[in-house]
Amino acid sequence: MFRNTFQSGFLSILYSLGNKPLQIWHTETKSQNEESHVSRVTDDDIKSPVIEIVSPDITSTYVTCPSQLNRTLGIKLPILVLVVKNFKKYFTFEVQIMDDKNIKRIFRASNFQPTTRVKPYICTMPLRMDEGWNQIQFNLADFTRRAFNSNYVETLRVQIHANCRLRRVYFADRVYAEDELPPEMKLWLPEEKKKDG
Repeated sequence: MFRNTFQSGFLSILYSLGNKPLQIWHTETKSQNEESHVSRVTDDDIKSPVIEIVSPDITSTYVTCPSQLNRTLGIKLPILVLVVKNFKKYFTFEVQIMDDKNIKRIFRASNFQPTTRVKPYICTMPLRMDEGWNQIQFNLADFTRRAFNSNYVETLRVQIHANCRLRRVYFADRVYAEDELPPEMKLWLPEEKKKDG
């Protein structure tokens, strides 16, 4: 999808304020439970539209990018960033990458997995999130080296499961400090107007 795109700095694959935020994503809600949904809602904390993914069954309710199963992202930027709200419910996401051994591997992070487990094609790891909004920075190059003793080449697919709210999902060429980020990549929380003293 992005293989022939010049990639440097930041590359966004989801922005909740966009006209069609899930345009390149496939939405799956297989659960028969009426509580399961993927929809755009306004978040009270940030007073802004976000994508909400909710279900009692996290495996059957998710969004995945790219939307076509036979396509891949082809993103070479090594840092994946999710701006996500913690619902204090089970939540997981996974990233499929290609390494320099030409092997497809999966990283799965979840807030209910107690320890990291590495198998030949998948690495599952615990995810600690603060209350409210979080910025999760996932260093794919570092994780690929440590888990599989190989080098990260590109990201093929990103899949985000219930239960969370998403503001933005993007890739970066390196880890950026908060004050280095362009304004559109930051999560702006409404601030109380300060009175001039």
